[in-house]
Amino acid sequence: MKKTSTRLADGRELIYYDLRDDTVRDAVDRRPLERTVTTSEVRRDVLLGDSVAIASHRQGRTYHPPADQCPLCPTTGDRLSEIPDSSYDVAVFENRFPSLAGDSGRCEVVCFTSDHDASFASLTEEQAALVLDAWTDRTSELSHLPSVEQVFCFENRGEEIGVTLGHPHGQIYAYPFTTPRTALMLRSLATHKEATGGENLFDSVLERELAGERVVLEGEHWAAFVPYSAHWPYEVHLYPKRRVPDLLGLDEAARTEFPKVYLELLRRFDRIFGEGEPPTPYISAWHQAPFGTLEEFDGVSRDDFALHLELFTIRRTSGKLKFLAGSESGMSVFINDVPPEFAAQRLREVAS
Repeated sequence: MKKTSTRLADGRELIYYDLRDDTVRDAVDRRPLERTVTTSEVRRDVLLGDSVAIASHRQGRTYHPPADQCPLCPTTGDRLSEIPDSSYDVAVFENRFPSLAGDSGRCEVVCFTSDHDASFASLTEEQAALVLDAWTDRTSELSHLPSVEQVFCFENRGEEIGVTLGHPHGQIYAYPFTTPRTALMLRSLATHKEATGGENLFDSVLERELAGERVVLEGEHWAAFVPYSAHWPYEVHLYPKRRVPDLLGLDEAARTEFPKVYLELLRRFDRIFGEGEPPTPYISAWHQAPFGTLEEFDGVSRDDFALHLELFTIRRTSGKLKFLAGSESGMSVFINDVPPEFAAQRLREVAS
């Protein structure tokens, strides 16, 4: 992998990740852009104990442009985009309309390929491995920013999810705090560790699931399963079998096997609902340990946390979506119409 860092016309950072070491990236952003001005502010909810990012400048962000005006495609001739070069393998840049910025963190866009009509599932294993390298490098770089406490790499796919740009891409949020979902996991870790005399909850969950009926696929270094208490109609958790706190902790064997396992999972998701169905909308989310001492979580360290990926869709059956209505949105109590055991069976049935 070759990494080249440069700047866009308004000062935002752009990084190319290339498969070839001899690739030269010297294209200049020719757009007449002024410096990006953001109004991002993180406000603490004292009743719930969580935080909300107020970012009014995002109202003006690009919204469903036609394919020939996609800002994530390479620049060609007079058609100028966020990527000044005429081609790329993987490109990462600071979001022009970030939810988090400055002292409130940072947001980046990850373009998986220059092919507008592709998807992550259509990438080769070599291309997917390069995306993993980019996620890992960005996690490392962002973790050193003084305002950043947690790094979150994710992909939203499909208009039903709320995606406004059709080009295959994901995002990275670098939060200035530990996110509520992660804090819940850390508290459960601490409670379980104390109650069992030191047992790791993530290890226990993985061991239980591998011995059960909800395993979707398993490699030498990775295991994917539908969790016992799945929130979403089709939800898969992907774990490395050797517990590590973040992407940086993966060894070479796990990194090598990941593209094959992950691409197979994504391709199965597109086959869940049968032939002729539109691509399955999904969210793919990496859960990594926060960077810091975790002092508020008694007896828990970063090494107790288990890196894992959660992949889920809001489509519950052909032509029907799972909406977060009263119970889910009002009280955070999920109701799942698809039994996890059935979901796991279906995902096994659609193996290629």
